[in-house]
Formats: sequence, structure tokens, C-alpha cells
Amino acid sequence: MRTRSKIATLASAALVSTWLVAGATPASAAGPCGSGYSRVGVYAVPASGARTGTLEVYYNSSARKNCALTYGYGSYAGRVNRKAVAIGLSGASKWAGADNGMYAQYAGPVYVYAPGCIALRAQVAGGVRQLNEAHCG
Repeated sequence: MRTRSKIATLASAALVSTWLVAGATPASAAGPCGSGYSRVGVYAVPASGARTGTLEVYYNSSARKNCALTYGYGSYAGRVNRKAVAIGLSGASKWAGADNGMYAQYAGPVYVYAPGCIALRAQVAGGVRQLNEAHCG
């Protein structure tokens, strides 16, 4: 009886240890935009009403670049539907980067060199979110 109990305890400990090691992220791991980017904003898409997605914004201070991506939320996550993301300088007449398509996971990442404010647009299915002067820096 004691032997079985010890074996079960050791097996459980080994399983937990394996899970912890496999689930750990190294400090140097790159995020969705690459190394050196830190997440600076997370926004629901759309701004109000039934949420369809999430817009994430990242910044790399040494490169002075912003990055953005949009992914589905709830029943829109992991399913093919319209996902779009655009990023640019606030007040510019064109987006610096855009990605728009029928995706299961996410649209983006898209990038802009932005020592000043940025503009963002995200869409998941029929939900749209736009920010005109964000992350001024």
C-alpha cells in the first residue's frame, strides 16, 4: 500500500514538474511582434456592445516602433471570420500597415515607426474599433 502511494506521489510530482517546465516562458522569448516589444494596450472590439475581438498594441522603445494585431474573442476566437488591423501615424492620410482577411487566429502584426501618436483600426466580424490619437510617446 505504501509503495503504491509513493509511486502515485512521485508520478504526480513528475507530471506537475513537466507541466511547469513546459509552460514556463523564457524571459528572452519574443511576443507576437518580435523581441523587444512590450504590450502597451489592449482594447475590446467593438468599444461597446457585444464583444467580437481584441486589439493589442505593442511598443519597442529602442526602435520607436509600434505593432498591432487583432484576434477573435468568444465564439469568434479560433474560427474563420473577417479579422483586420491597421496602424498609422495620427493624422496621416494612409495607414502605414494593414492586414485584412478571413482568418481563424488573428490579423497582423502590422508596424509603424511612431515617435508620436498613432491611429489604430481593428475589426472582427461586424465589430469595429478605431482609435485616432493613441499611445503618444
